[in-house]
Amino acid sequence: MTATTPPPQATKHIDPDDFRMTIGEHLEELRVRLILGLVGFGLTAIVCLLCGKQLVGIFCRPLVIVMREVHLNPQLVTTEAQEGFIVWIQISLICAAAIASPWIVYQLWKFVASGLYPNERKTVTKYLPLSITLLISGMLFLYFYVLPISVKFFFIFNNEIPLDLPKVYVDPGSIPLQQPMVIVPQMAGDPEHPAPFQMWFDRSENRLKMFLPNPDHDHEIQVIPFGPATLLTPMITLSKYIDMVVGMLLAFGISFQMPLVVLALVKIGIVEIPTLRKMRRYVYFIIAIIAGCIIPDAALGMIALMIPLILLYEMGIFLAWYSERQAAKAAQ
Repeated sequence: MTATTPPPQATKHIDPDDFRMTIGEHLEELRVRLILGLVGFGLTAIVCLLCGKQLVGIFCRPLVIVMREVHLNPQLVTTEAQEGFIVWIQISLICAAAIASPWIVYQLWKFVASGLYPNERKTVTKYLPLSITLLISGMLFLYFYVLPISVKFFFIFNNEIPLDLPKVYVDPGSIPLQQPMVIVPQMAGDPEHPAPFQMWFDRSENRLKMFLPNPDHDHEIQVIPFGPATLLTPMITLSKYIDMVVGMLLAFGISFQMPLVVLALVKIGIVEIPTLRKMRRYVYFIIAIIAGCIIPDAALGMIALMIPLILLYEMGIFLAWYSERQAAKAAQ
């Protein structure tokens, strides 16, 4: 008897019609995902609004710490009556969007994934966690390192600009030779039972305070703002500072996506890996310019900012090389 050869196994065929949906099904799926995403955002927004004042303090904390280090009154200025309320809502909604973003992205992915092939779904799910990790890392790097250094540099730079006032002649005979000098007492905090209109300097907060009696409250401690005797005195407004921080958070979060951008350029075929390696010196030079514009302090900030950006570029080259290597193995 002759051995019969087994029939060849049929290769798995992907039918595009199996992954298609009608327009009505797409709209219904989109409606459900939008409702679920908005519900998650709404619940998170309610919680963030209840903690909005604490969130505003967290955003302002790097500035407050730096102002205390350079011996300035650690307070921000509001130029409009509704400015604090608007910033409170703005920060609460931004934090709610950030906290609810995994849920929103998941709902968006459930809608988009229904129209993708299995290999496309695998590619997205492979690199999406890395993208989120890089986004959060960029924001944390800005908040804990870049923002304090850059703000401190600008404060020190402004304090070094002298104030050159014209000399005004004063008759020496019109001024008494001996006058009593007022010395403000220093304290590490507030006194337990201050007297009305008593003034002191709180060394723990670097603030000049005065006790004003208020019949509606047990006590009323007011702060007397002061600044350096140089040409420029800082009066940081709350809304301008929050806009700067939010813009820098987005910029750093997006810039930390550099490895995935490099990988995408290689995948599409716009740039090849040998070209990326040859362009290292030019890319490093551009990174140095960007770091110098963000943090002019070359001793600490500029070099420390260049290092992670260069590592991100090299990480993109490595991901592109590793992806091509895995694709070659799969083809063999």
